Amino acid sequence: MNGQTEKQHITLHIYDTDIATNVPKEQEELYRQAGKLINERLNAYFNAFKGKKADKEIMYFAMIDIALKYVKEVKRNDVAPVADILEKLSSEIAEALK
Repeated sequence: MNGQTEKQHITLHIYDTDIATNVPKEQEELYRQAGKLINERLNAYFNAFKGKKADKEIMYFAMIDIALKYVKEVKRNDVAPVADILEKLSSEIAEALK
């Protein structure tokens, strides 16, 4: 297929809106899981704050919640500092064994 990823047309129902989009076919399930997570967070925030805060503000709270989880996960999975330490230790051990 000339190097292009095969696309799948899907529609995600996000809160009160249907979002039609084309996604890489092999990632369709990930997009659906992402939509489910968004809906879970939006529903939680709308249940807690509907009538107390503007809808737009409630959506921003949900986005911050999701982004915070993402940032924490990325930071938790950042192995570059550990890899640097292991490389330095390996070099020191190799030097000591000479």
